[in-house]
Amino acid sequence: MGNETITILSSREIEKMRAAGRLAAQLLAHLEPMVQPGVSTLELNDEAEKWTKAHHAISAPLGYHKFPKSICTSVNEVICHGIPNAKQILKDGDIINIDVTPILEGFHGDISKTFFVGTPSPLAKKLVEVTEECLRRGIAAVSPNGRMGDIGAAIQEYAESQGFSVVRDFVGHGINRVFHTPPQVPHYGTRGTGTKLRPGMVFTIEPMINEGTYEAKVLKDGWTAITKDRKLSAQFEHTIAVSRQGADILTLL
Repeated sequence: MGNETITILSSREIEKMRAAGRLAAQLLAHLEPMVQPGVSTLELNDEAEKWTKAHHAISAPLGYHKFPKSICTSVNEVICHGIPNAKQILKDGDIINIDVTPILEGFHGDISKTFFVGTPSPLAKKLVEVTEECLRRGIAAVSPNGRMGDIGAAIQEYAESQGFSVVRDFVGHGINRVFHTPPQVPHYGTRGTGTKLRPGMVFTIEPMINEGTYEAKVLKDGWTAITKDRKLSAQFEHTIAVSRQGADILTLL
């Protein structure tokens, strides 16, 4: 981990990332009212693709390592990288993570959020609320003199205190003109360890929190990651820049 090259962005580049991040947040807000029982995940994908084009941006996932669609739609036991599909119809009580990454003027804006379809079960509601709080705590742990392990520790301590587990197989990542680049951002770990944080680093924090075991399994399509025990998984993501004050969230409306 120690010898990876981490890009430090200039303030001008960070403002470009902020413009892309804001567009990503706007896209997610645009899709939110569509998240209703009876809607297919393909309909969400097609609307996202249309909206992205209309805003002079490109969908980063489309064709990325042969990913076939423009967004990721991860329902219930799907941890991440769910592929939108006409046959997958949302139903009352589902939870769905929608992960969008538009590219605006060469820079990536990456955000995701887990939505309730209709009325969630008390357990699903708790899992989603805890996951959102995990993201908040991870962001709050960012400091210009800190370490990557501080972020993971803050997330892991809270998730496990609530009886949930933190996915190990998928992590946050550096992001700029490149979709996935160093550093890796684990959502578990030990304070005071890992990569040193420095102002100008830009990366995602995107905890995936599971109802049961943290173990994951990737389906035959090569993308869809599900919980090994088929229990629920939730995720929230922001793109952040390390500033002299702490974390500067780039994916805000």
